[in-house]
Amino acid sequence: MARKKSTTKKKATGKTNSLSMPSFKLSRLQEVIVGFFLIALGIVFLLSFTSFLLTWRSDQSILGRLTERELEAQNWLSKLGAWLGNVFVYDGFGIAAFSIAILLIITGTYLFAAKRGAFSLSRKRISLLWIWGLPLMLWLSVFFGFFHQSIPLLGGMVGMELNDFMQDYIGLIGTIIVMAFLALIYLTLRLGVTPEKISSYFKRKSAQVKEGFDPLENIEATDEETDWKTNTIEGQTIGDDNVDLTEITITEDDEEEIPEPVLKTEPISPIITSIPATGDGDDIGMDIEQTVDEEEVFDNKASKLVQDFGEFDPTLELSNYQFPPIDLLKDYTKGKTITINEQELQANKDRIVDTLKNYKIGIAKITATVGPTVTLYEIVPEAGVRISKIKNLEDDIALSLAALGIRIIAPIPGKGTIGIEVPNQNPSIVSMRSVIASPKFQNAEMALPIAFGKTISNETFVVDLAKMPHLLMAGATGQGKSVGLNAVLTSLLYSKHPAEVKFVLVDPKKVELTLFNKIERHYLAKLPDSEEAIITDNSKVINTLNSLCIEMDQRYDILKEAMCRNIKEYNAKFKARKLNPANGHKFLPYIVLVVDEFADLIMTAGKEVETPIARLAQLARAIGIHLIIATQRPSVNVITGMIKANFPARVSFRVQQKVDSRTILDSGGADQLIGRGDMLYTSGNEIIRIQCAFVDTPEVEKITDFIGSQKAYPDAHLLPEYVGEEGGTSLDISIEERDAKFKEAAEIIVVAQQGSASLLQRKLKLGYNRAGRIIDQLEAAGIVGGFEGSKARQVLIPDLASLEVFLNAEKQN
Repeated sequence: MARKKSTTKKKATGKTNSLSMPSFKLSRLQEVIVGFFLIALGIVFLLSFTSFLLTWRSDQSILGRLTERELEAQNWLSKLGAWLGNVFVYDGFGIAAFSIAILLIITGTYLFAAKRGAFSLSRKRISLLWIWGLPLMLWLSVFFGFFHQSIPLLGGMVGMELNDFMQDYIGLIGTIIVMAFLALIYLTLRLGVTPEKISSYFKRKSAQVKEGFDPLENIEATDEETDWKTNTIEGQTIGDDNVDLTEITITEDDEEEIPEPVLKTEPISPIITSIPATGDGDDIGMDIEQTVDEEEVFDNKASKLVQDFGEFDPTLELSNYQFPPIDLLKDYTKGKTITINEQELQANKDRIVDTLKNYKIGIAKITATVGPTVTLYEIVPEAGVRISKIKNLEDDIALSLAALGIRIIAPIPGKGTIGIEVPNQNPSIVSMRSVIASPKFQNAEMALPIAFGKTISNETFVVDLAKMPHLLMAGATGQGKSVGLNAVLTSLLYSKHPAEVKFVLVDPKKVELTLFNKIERHYLAKLPDSEEAIITDNSKVINTLNSLCIEMDQRYDILKEAMCRNIKEYNAKFKARKLNPANGHKFLPYIVLVVDEFADLIMTAGKEVETPIARLAQLARAIGIHLIIATQRPSVNVITGMIKANFPARVSFRVQQKVDSRTILDSGGADQLIGRGDMLYTSGNEIIRIQCAFVDTPEVEKITDFIGSQKAYPDAHLLPEYVGEEGGTSLDISIEERDAKFKEAAEIIVVAQQGSASLLQRKLKLGYNRAGRIIDQLEAAGIVGGFEGSKARQVLIPDLASLEVFLNAEKQN
């Protein structure tokens, strides 16, 4: 009877369904092929994503060059896996992208293992799987985007961007509310979770706990005495002998009409306390010991530490440190604003218009913007006038205005005008005090803010050194280059705590940066064996640069272990107490290398300086080491192509020739500056004219005195030790301070019975300087004789046995 009803219902509803939804059918062979393909594709995605989580850092560098066959990827599926992982995990949905692989495998398995050939049988279930699965993936991506700073791959680019977008417009609290609302909708519509069900579930559980109810205690071992509490189908109870369960089928239409779930059973506890004897002659029962699940801990150790002690504060050691007050800086303007000389503006306008008319160039409109030292005249030429024609009149306009430093910008980037910059007759001084006190600098949310000065529109110009990431400065002698360096250092002293930034200062001229010696134990970094923090000896510059390369490599190893991409993420993770100092982790301050005269280093050291500088410029950005290089001779043999390629941010003060301007800025204009701090700045796009802020030596002295008088660290920040090719020290006679390869070199000399530096160079692969120093140490020890011109030195030890006796006797003495 039940069989007939079920069949009748299937026929009736199937008729209606055929009218509303056309059936798309695949043959069994097609189902197997499609299913197997989807399973294989899902496995490919799963392997790619899993491997990408382990190897994404090493494969980042080859993503843009996947077509090059010689490159190798670390991903388990090579370049394809690296590309899929980058698209779906890094640039996509983060770890939520695994949902795609799981959906593909489930869909393929459903088709592959289907018992019937009609695709319409599984279409609705597969559709629901994808319709509910993809929004869940998007929700998870946005949810994990909250934790992007600590673990960048969690939410992917989609989750991070959507999270940031929502927080920009509705704030953090609004974002949490929206996410919770979407989760509630999903639980209600997909899983049928309602307040009534939750309430009844907890009431039932509490009642069972109070009454000590065990749902299985009355269940007998025999099948005849089993009592199931179930709902009925078509009036028949499951377990009734009159109902054939194998013949009850539910079609797609049945799924629409019959509410899910069809079978509703009372919840049965899975815990069994005892099983009685079966009555089959076996009188032995079995007691099952009831186990208790361990309590789950949802708060991790890091959050507990933050809750107990707060975030790590790197400034705690110098918690009483006070930033220098603005009153230490002199106000050269004394509160005065830029005065506009209307007569000068009108006279200049008339001369520009007359000069252009002489060459039959008409002007439709002209406006003037008055800056501290330069006024910008923006002209709109009449239709049909060629821009190059105006550009070629630069010298003629300068002649008519009787002024130096005329600069024509044709056209002004982002505007449909042509700019003519004319120096003011009475320029104003831009004081460092005015730019430090400006809201633009005080409110700057930058890692390393630098206030250069003011633009033509009299706006304070502030940039972030961490985003440059390195700065190249050039200019003729006396044009403001040293003042520009002081402005950079002053900006950082007024914005960063000593725990947050360290300076490595190189001053071959020995007079420009000496004032900063007073803040050695606050802000400076040096080599362990250096007496002075400011480096003035060119030979020590090489060791310092190589030491910075060692520091860079060590920092990259630390970031690798912490699974962070840059110093900002690492320090945020360390402050949140998610990294253990016992494993070598520590707070990493920014390191700023300042070289005052780079040309002198290139002349004396050449490649020995250029190589580590280029290596630092290429790699050191992510780990917080930034370079500022200044030179008064911007020639191609000083600022080489390797240097220029890694220094996109450049500043040029006045230079003598156009070729120097093109060397430093890749365009002209620096030769037209008026000097006294007039500068051009570019970061790879447009060139901006700025009047550099003036900070005098007495002001720098007051600042360093104020900082130096406060409590400081025990010593300057120590860089890693670097042993150059020179090896030992000047005390060659001391056994403790001999070169590390002294004994090995002595053995080579004694075996060859030839005392020459060239022999040591070949055998030990040393540089000439280090080999010569070892020869001098061997002479001081009495192993080789004195210098004899072109002849090799005499070896005073006959064999290795005698050498061993000689060295042992030295140790005993």
